[in-house]
Amino acid sequence: MPRLATSEGISVIMTQNPQPDPTFPAYPPIDNSSATGAGYPPPPAGQPTQPPYGAPSPDPLRSALGDVTGSGPLTPQQERTWAMLAHLVPLALFILSAGTFGFVASLVIYLMYKDRGPFVRQNAANSLNIQIAMGIGVVISWILIATIILIPVGIIGLVAVAVWGCVLHAIAAGKANQGQWYTPPATPTFVR
Repeated sequence: MPRLATSEGISVIMTQNPQPDPTFPAYPPIDNSSATGAGYPPPPAGQPTQPPYGAPSPDPLRSALGDVTGSGPLTPQQERTWAMLAHLVPLALFILSAGTFGFVASLVIYLMYKDRGPFVRQNAANSLNIQIAMGIGVVISWILIATIILIPVGIIGLVAVAVWGCVLHAIAAGKANQGQWYTPPATPTFVR
């Protein structure tokens, strides 16, 4: 019987288990004589089959988002998806980056999709307007904080701007997902 010595001087007996392991399924043997040339037997009945190598497979992400590199029009479902993402991505980045990268996401989505559909254009512009207004509010709040005397007012302003922007983005994302046209209240229009 083969033995394996370890560095501690303890030997371990290595044996082969003739019983199949019930936790791992047995794989069928490879059959290289099949007509498909893949070498594997066909899947059991009821199992989904994969297209052959090189054949395009249906891509759920591409059908939901459309061609992200192209410039053609989007389907209504794709417009709703991108309109919703125009609010959710800046909202997430605003929260994760403490307010610095939400504007960049809004600007990128606006520039990429403004000519691909009116619904996504309006929502991306609204998202950009919210981000610009939030940026102005953050700058004013930091100026108030820098005056030292108005620190409490500046901190309250920062919190109010963050909550206001997050609520508007969340409401607008929900409306966009439902396909409803929505203009955020108390938001100046910088971008159309």
